Amino acid sequence: MKERCIYVAVHGGAGYHGVASEQSVKSALKRACAQALRGSPLDDSSALSVVERAIAVLEDDEYLNAGYGSNLTIDGTVECDAAVMDGLSGDFGSVGAVPGLKNPIELASALLRHSREPDPLGRIRPMTLVASGAYSFALSQGIQTVAPSELISPRATHEWQKWKSRLDHPVDGDPGSLSQDTMQDTVGAVAWDDEGNLAAGVSSGGLLLKYSGRIGEAATFGAGCWAQQSRSERSGMACSISGAGEHIMRCGLARVLGEALQSQQSDDGELDTHHVLLRILNQQFTEPLHQRGEQMPNAGILLLTKEQGEDDEVVRKLWCAFTTESMAVAYANTTTRSPKASILRRPASTDSAVNADKSSVFITALPIHR
Repeated sequence: MKERCIYVAVHGGAGYHGVASEQSVKSALKRACAQALRGSPLDDSSALSVVERAIAVLEDDEYLNAGYGSNLTIDGTVECDAAVMDGLSGDFGSVGAVPGLKNPIELASALLRHSREPDPLGRIRPMTLVASGAYSFALSQGIQTVAPSELISPRATHEWQKWKSRLDHPVDGDPGSLSQDTMQDTVGAVAWDDEGNLAAGVSSGGLLLKYSGRIGEAATFGAGCWAQQSRSERSGMACSISGAGEHIMRCGLARVLGEALQSQQSDDGELDTHHVLLRILNQQFTEPLHQRGEQMPNAGILLLTKEQGEDDEVVRKLWCAFTTESMAVAYANTTTRSPKASILRRPASTDSAVNADKSSVFITALPIHR
């Protein structure tokens, strides 16, 4: 029997992670990795299914901004976005501003698989469904729905009441910043299965006090996640993106990163991933947003690459890059079985340089093999 060799990495978002919730977030990320890899031999172990299982765990955790415990809209409700992408086929499925779903990622996956089925009338299957249309599709697919109130956590209610009051009754002076005080981020996962295939996914409750009906990067093709691999199966990538959705959507960050990595590998066969991440986050993300007047463009990237190593063998590498204060990540594989989790934080020496220094991007490689 072929030895199983599956890798998964997850993130709890790029943004602000308070010390008080650090252990809870890390525990959730570890649990997501463990449950994603904990399948019987009969379970679907494709990269796509591993991503779906991992993100479903994150959606169930109240400390993360996805599924249960999501940030509330201006109207005090939960509306979720989610997406998945299969690197082997390039298939994509997403849902946006959908209410009443315990696990939006399951609906995104169902939509992706639905798109592969021939339509009896030859209609083109949708890649994305939103709002009531997405909810109706979930009912037709037998995906678990819940009363909208069941997705609202005590923490989310407290944060909504606090900031809604400040919005309705502004006071003189600096009222504070939502981005620095609340969870604005997205969760996601990337995976490599035992056939060498890649997949990526993302899920989010969106911005606190967002307009009802707003769709973010987690539902947008090319923005929140991307996965691709060469026909030779010797190169590829899968990434999951977090941060300010409107910032990320403006440049199609996930797809831009995939195209940049593919272009460099095609040009000379060698891949300097650190350089590509730095260039994309500086030149194609941060600089255009600075020109628009955005002082602190927020984004974080979890990236799994398939590259050619020494002796022409295929190797996998895991990277994390972000422009925010911190990013929460975890990873595991079926060989070691022990998930590793950490809250990566920007070194204090770069905090004051976020607005002026192009090197304000924090990039690190993670030892996914251990």
